[in-house]
Amino acid sequence: MAGLIPRTFIDDLLARTDIVDLVDSKVKLKKAGKNYQACCPFHSEKSPSFSVSRDKQFYHCFGCGAHGNAITFMMEYERLEFVDAIEELASYNGLEVEREQSTASPAEQRRQQQAFKQKQTDYELLGKISQFYQKNLKTHSDSKQVIEYLKSRGLTGEIVKQFGIGYCADSWDDMMNAFAHNKQTATQLVDLGMAIQGDKSRPYDRFRGRVMFPIKDKRGRVIGFGGRVMGDGTPKYLNSPETRIYHKGQELYGLYEARHHCKNLTRLVVVEGYMDVVALAQHGINYAVASLGTSTTLEQLQTMFRTVKEVICCYDGDKAGRDAAWRAMENALPLISDGVSLKFVFLPDGEDPDTLVRKKGSEEFEQYLNKAKPLSQFLFEHLLGQVDVNSLEGKSALVESFQPYLQKLPDSTLKDSIVNELANKFGLGSEQQLAKMNKSQSPAKQQARKQQTKATPIRLAIALLLEHPHLVNVLDDLSVLDPITIPGSDLFKQLMQHCKNNPNVNSGQIIESFRGTEYANVLSKLVVWQHHIDGGAAEDVFIDILDKIINTFVEGRLESLLQKARLGQLNQQEKKELQSLLNSQS
Repeated sequence: MAGLIPRTFIDDLLARTDIVDLVDSKVKLKKAGKNYQACCPFHSEKSPSFSVSRDKQFYHCFGCGAHGNAITFMMEYERLEFVDAIEELASYNGLEVEREQSTASPAEQRRQQQAFKQKQTDYELLGKISQFYQKNLKTHSDSKQVIEYLKSRGLTGEIVKQFGIGYCADSWDDMMNAFAHNKQTATQLVDLGMAIQGDKSRPYDRFRGRVMFPIKDKRGRVIGFGGRVMGDGTPKYLNSPETRIYHKGQELYGLYEARHHCKNLTRLVVVEGYMDVVALAQHGINYAVASLGTSTTLEQLQTMFRTVKEVICCYDGDKAGRDAAWRAMENALPLISDGVSLKFVFLPDGEDPDTLVRKKGSEEFEQYLNKAKPLSQFLFEHLLGQVDVNSLEGKSALVESFQPYLQKLPDSTLKDSIVNELANKFGLGSEQQLAKMNKSQSPAKQQARKQQTKATPIRLAIALLLEHPHLVNVLDDLSVLDPITIPGSDLFKQLMQHCKNNPNVNSGQIIESFRGTEYANVLSKLVVWQHHIDGGAAEDVFIDILDKIINTFVEGRLESLLQKARLGQLNQQEKKELQSLLNSQS
């Protein structure tokens, strides 16, 4: 099985890609000074705040904060995972993706290769079965009855085709007769959940006499099915079990269709059933997904927030619906940051999205969505319902009940707002309660937040080096930086070494080399920092900063050694270091 994509290939791919040309092929750019600009493709705006730099090979939106290199742009714009974005970008440049040789043993490589081939045949087989069910819908003796049923649910042939809806005959072996031509394929069909192994006889069809909804992964490959009865049979929905290619907690029904239909999705609405998704799409609401019979999981929420910034959970208004919403909210808390939102809609009694949109129409249904409760309101209402806020004991209990949820929330404006709301409305005193609410934030964490925007010499040096990697050449010997241990020096030294090892590296390639590391976020911010230092003055400023950094460290080290000398605590090596520093000062 192929190994990882080599770093050298990724660097070469970025070197071949002009980010201005790439972005311009998707979003029309206009020249603006030395950069190019457009209205941001990642949020709605009237005035352009999306800037693309040819020099840095980097984009940045001053409105929503979106930023990155060519790979990141493909991931965000086309809604792709990292490897898929690499493959798309390679195709854009007419290249084949290179892979490293696997370091696994020959036996392990054979096992990996067999597993890879097995999954490929699995996708192919389920794709053929999906086509078989779609053909059944047109040609089977029951097709007239099935089509009438779909029409009664308000579905047109176009929407049925869009979602690949089909029909499985009410027979024990209709599908098996069509595909199980040998024992190996029969076993494969059992493994994929399409057939059930009998006690003695050959396997028989799992799905019988049902409308079939193919479940697709993000690349459009069929990985499972959901089957719905047309009458009063039970269960109403029958779903594929977990298999080697289908893990229901990680997939979302309708997500592939939603992304395929609209390149610029801004929100997703989570509903419970397949028919809800299809019915909403039939009425022009093409951004619904279903969580496949599970509570909305962390993995599903992560997938949605990588795709859009707004997710609306649409549930029944009964206890089961509210319990499902609460579980989704708890799973989502670690993912909530500034710029993303989770909201909740509870439908009237006896209604689901399918019935409501057919009864009221898309415009009125979207009014429900537009009035969705934000996460903070849902959280407050739920916890307020459990205490008596008219008593001091109740207020105290409310404050305590928020603690586990605040601890799950990342630092954000939303978290600060919730804390202030609690302190001001239900606290015994604002300062006292703010301190209590903030106990989940350690002093070190709070200090780190304060320092994020602080302009220090080391940050400015990093920003200049990112913009002008050739500045590394002002130092012939990087070892002069080795003793320096001031905050930020580790990153600066790594960056200097990277630029020294890669003489022609550009900003986009540097950022890519640090993807997934602890430094990725700070580098992405510093590469677009408006430091207002002209390119012509960059080298002089960089040299001055280096001198200041080195001198500050030397002065601090000298003072530390002199203090130890006064106390008679110097060892032999430190005595030599002190003498060397004193000589350099004279």
